[in-house]
Amino acid sequence: MNFSHSASVMSISTSSRRVILDTFSPVSLPELVKLVNSVKASSCPLDIVPASLFKNVFQVIGPSVLTLINSSLASGIVPVYFKNAAIFPLLKKPQLDPSLWSSYRPISKVPLIAKLLEKIVAKQLIAALDKHSIFDKFQSGFRRAHSTETALLRVSSDILMNNDAGKCSVLLMLDLTSAFDTVDHHILLERLKHWVGVSGTALEWFSSYLHNRSFSVVVPDFRSSSTSLTCGVPQDSVLGPLLFLIYLLPLQHIMGSFEDISYHCYADDIQLYISFKPQDLSKLQLLNDCLDSIKCWMAVNFLQLNEGKTEVLICALDRFVSQIVKALRPLSVYVKSSIRNLGVTFDSTFTLDGHVKPLVRSCFYHLRNVAKLRHHCYFSYTGFLLNLEYILRSWS
Repeated sequence: MNFSHSASVMSISTSSRRVILDTFSPVSLPELVKLVNSVKASSCPLDIVPASLFKNVFQVIGPSVLTLINSSLASGIVPVYFKNAAIFPLLKKPQLDPSLWSSYRPISKVPLIAKLLEKIVAKQLIAALDKHSIFDKFQSGFRRAHSTETALLRVSSDILMNNDAGKCSVLLMLDLTSAFDTVDHHILLERLKHWVGVSGTALEWFSSYLHNRSFSVVVPDFRSSSTSLTCGVPQDSVLGPLLFLIYLLPLQHIMGSFEDISYHCYADDIQLYISFKPQDLSKLQLLNDCLDSIKCWMAVNFLQLNEGKTEVLICALDRFVSQIVKALRPLSVYVKSSIRNLGVTFDSTFTLDGHVKPLVRSCFYHLRNVAKLRHHCYFSYTGFLLNLEYILRSWS
């Protein structure tokens, strides 16, 4: 491990940015009406008034709701009721053991009126972040005009271009364990103040938003008592993902300090990759050094890598693979012939055969099921099915 570099990572900091957001602008009634109309009326057990009824009578209660929201923005205080969340455990995959808590993803639902307030704050915060280019340009999670597709295209394009230039590449996939749940509120407020430039009543609002939060767990016909939430941000709320990206801002400086290593993130999914000439195997030590630095930073920021989801993919000619595996040292135990990257299967040759073939098989399976129903449909879809089958066969 490169101890000198890791020591500098532990003390990474930034001088306080100039203030870019010190107060929130009040919202007008027409803006609030437009926002209410655009919000999905999903049910939440914490809603005093059902969401559908809330939207139907908003012309009557709108002025009162507007006063409440603007008072919160102006005073920097979030009402306690707005800080309650109902957690719905959702099984990640059907084949997982339902008796294990790790098999579930916690889905947070907040009252509709709290969602409206968060949307207003998020819109103004995002505008400030975009204007001053504070977002990490290699972070594709929860951002407009960014997606899993942009992350996959950038990484795959870089690796293919380097392969065409006669270089070998190694892709390291990292994932965090319960990342949203371990965010430290004090550190997050420091990020907002020093890394973003939030101050005044705007910073007081975020402090109030994070302080004294509570949640209860909801399963069919049952709801637990409420308990306090001393750390973490709600993963499925409006502001939670945005605040998490701000929490990770120092990572771009850590990963960017290794000149020969490229990276791209999607929320808490991190992709590190390095390309090199076959005779430059010593460069692979940089990958281990970068990983050690990331672990050091995460240790002091209450984050932890999920070792079970760490994977390494080697993109090189077969005669070089054994040498690369040996040069990877501790990372060699994570080498796989193919990996699942943001929903797409990558293999060492980047042909995407491992992704396309199972997809085609799945399409044929559903196509046959649809074909069995065609005689029961009012309209005949035979021509459509034949065309679709022809397309699928041409892919395979």
